[in-house]
Amino acid sequence: MNAPLTALSSSANAILLVGHPNVGKSVLFHRLTGAYVNVSNYPGTTVEVTRASARFDREVTLLDTPGVLSLPSRSDDERATMRALLNENTRCLVQVGDAKNLRRTLTLTALLAELGVPMVLALNMHDEAAARGVIVDIPALAEELGIPVMATVATGGEGIGELTNSLGHAQPPQALLRYDAEIEKAIGQAAAAINRIAPHPQLAARGLAILFLGGDTEVTGWLAEKAGADFAELVALRQKTEQAGKGKLATQLARERTEAADALATSAIRRAARSSPLLSQRIGQYVVDPLWGVPILLGMLFLVYEFVGVFGATTLVGLLEKDLFEGILNPAFSHFVTAAVNVPWVTELLVGKYGLWTMGMTYALALILPIVSTFFFAFGVLEDSGYLPRLTVIANRLFALIGLNGRAVLPMVLGLGCVTMATLTTRILHSPRERMITIFLLALAIPCSAQLGVVLGMLGGVSFTAVLIWALAMLMILMLAGFLAAKLIPGRRIPLVTELPPMRLPILGNVFKKTGGRLKWYLIEVIPLFLLGTFIMFALDKTGALPFIIRAGEPLVSGWLGLPKEASAAFVMGFLRRDFGATGLFAMADTLSPIQAVVGMITITLFIPCFASLMMMVKEQGIKVALAMVAVIVPFAFLIGGLFNIVLHAIWS
Repeated sequence: MNAPLTALSSSANAILLVGHPNVGKSVLFHRLTGAYVNVSNYPGTTVEVTRASARFDREVTLLDTPGVLSLPSRSDDERATMRALLNENTRCLVQVGDAKNLRRTLTLTALLAELGVPMVLALNMHDEAAARGVIVDIPALAEELGIPVMATVATGGEGIGELTNSLGHAQPPQALLRYDAEIEKAIGQAAAAINRIAPHPQLAARGLAILFLGGDTEVTGWLAEKAGADFAELVALRQKTEQAGKGKLATQLARERTEAADALATSAIRRAARSSPLLSQRIGQYVVDPLWGVPILLGMLFLVYEFVGVFGATTLVGLLEKDLFEGILNPAFSHFVTAAVNVPWVTELLVGKYGLWTMGMTYALALILPIVSTFFFAFGVLEDSGYLPRLTVIANRLFALIGLNGRAVLPMVLGLGCVTMATLTTRILHSPRERMITIFLLALAIPCSAQLGVVLGMLGGVSFTAVLIWALAMLMILMLAGFLAAKLIPGRRIPLVTELPPMRLPILGNVFKKTGGRLKWYLIEVIPLFLLGTFIMFALDKTGALPFIIRAGEPLVSGWLGLPKEASAAFVMGFLRRDFGATGLFAMADTLSPIQAVVGMITITLFIPCFASLMMMVKEQGIKVALAMVAVIVPFAFLIGGLFNIVLHAIWS
């Protein structure tokens, strides 16, 4: 393929993909670079800028920026995109838009046009738009904007070659609007001042002036740094404009852009045929319906339980643990080690009670791997279908009780995959208060995939009632802890504004790719930790520390929680990883009563977060806040576990 960028400045080497959430930027990024990022059918997947070399020109860097609901920037993901616009050496922008929602796409185009950067507009998902009877007059829109406009279907690779070839013809778009006289005067004055005291090498002063007057924090910070003492002139101008204006200036600017986008979209849409809603649209409506949404959610949870808790944790674990490992591999490996190694403690380290093979690898491969594999697959199906973002709507009213909106359900659902990465994605939330509450709840009551799989596997072997008690306990604790946190942490709840992508049949290629990527993470990161945990248990046992810990913990573990004293070892393992501790209880399943199984899994779920999650908490909230959270979580876990032990014995006795 010929390099298509000869018409652009040779000194700039970055192409930025920008657009609203869930319009296919990350899929398009993969098509153009070959680099795979976590692509999901819900907003918030990208929370940091991802970069890779372009396939068509290895000297060109493509950047996948987080989705922006609007500019000026308000959230962390919008600020990350604005930082990229300000600081990257940009050749051109590729705005990725949703062909089904041209008005919203052009609202962002109207602002990007003011920045004066060469652009190409990729109207993605045009197949879904056509299925809804929406046909965009692409040539007319391209003529009106003065830039190349391409129809693409990133998931199917349609239009990618044309888009790549169009990059050499990127141009700054035509201005779409003019504001009223007073605002235009203020914009002109601010732009003149920016050109004089802090010119940007690539972005037009007019666009920076509009963003500054609209209150964009990133642009304000950049101008303050570059202008120095002269920045006071810009601040005084903004204050004067706001005092003289009618209403909030940012609102007036946004309204003008919306009206211009409406007018252009109306002229560019050739046909919007009236037709009955597609099956996917009707399903999407039922999913968020107040009457049908909850039964559908319960049905989904039951299917996940059947697939993960029954098929994965019973059938597959039985085949691997009983038939393969205990029946074939462990005896053979134990015989080989015993015959080949003459040092007793080395033999015991490898194949003893706390052996690296008989405990570490058996736990990791025979018990956990089949469970997390089925869970990763089920999770991938749900996220690629577009169901997960609809949980934000279902959860919004419930989350209002804990000072959050339904958008916070996205990090929590992601936490079911990996709490560490979910902690990072709290950046999609709009306030520090929301992020702090959500991170605390993630650390307390959201089990990661490996731990959740163990919970479903163990309690699924007891009864569906046991799973239901555990799930209701987690929901109750989540709401109680969130309610108290919302009362203690000052601030206000921000109303829900989120994207609802179309419901669709999951793309199996996406599901398998994400499942494979997550399993690769599991094998690379988790197995070494399981082996390390096993070695620690071996060392504690040989030095006599483990029996001491078990005896010391007996009043708490056996007396308060009602578990066998040996369960103390599982909590010791839980300090390394919660799922390792849960696996320790899972290995004792045959010796636990139904009540003990439920109490043990409730306590270990609430127990201290894994080390990686703790480090991410420190990164996001600081060491003092992270340690304060842990200091609350550990005693709280044992308190709740003991209370459930008392209540369940009172009910079931």
